[in-house]
Amino acid sequence: MLHRIEPRSGVAFTLKRGQRLKVSDPEGEQVADLLAFNADDVDEVISSGRTLDYASRIFLTTGDPLYSNRSNVMLRLEEDRVGRHDFLLTPCSADTFRIIYGDEHPHRGCFGNLAAALAPFGIGPDRIPIAFNVFMNVTVDGATGELKVEPPRSRAGDYTVFAAEMDLIIGLTACSALQSNNYAFKPIHYEILD
Repeated sequence: MLHRIEPRSGVAFTLKRGQRLKVSDPEGEQVADLLAFNADDVDEVISSGRTLDYASRIFLTTGDPLYSNRSNVMLRLEEDRVGRHDFLLTPCSADTFRIIYGDEHPHRGCFGNLAAALAPFGIGPDRIPIAFNVFMNVTVDGATGELKVEPPRSRAGDYTVFAAEMDLIIGLTACSALQSNNYAFKPIHYEILD
């Protein structure tokens, strides 16, 4: 069944071991922040640091595992039609919009959307780590280390499929940050495949 995440919003749901999660960009150039928690112990959570350390690179794609803070594989990128995602930057938040964009009345961002969606699962805001930012295009200058957020490479209909390696609670958004989405807000689609 196809589900739609409205622009600048987020959802949370369970994903069983062996199921696959297909995250699609229906209109193109839209980022989706993805979090994963062990459904049996939410202190075990997706880890950017562990994953990038073991991969020895920052750009992950088909075949790459996403590790937890306990070095267990949570998800595996099974199929990737875009090939560029970010695992460095934290979910955008009201503070992001205040500090980076100068907003006086900022949107709660992906952080706030994830916190609200995950609350029914007993997961509080302080447990939200760096997300796997599906379709987000962050470049790194090899000489200076400068990070730059570029427009996503995803086009309408592009998708990435993740295979669950354990029972999970997933948080997923249609990202709220202007710069991440080439200055437009669009929906994200997802499907759970058995």
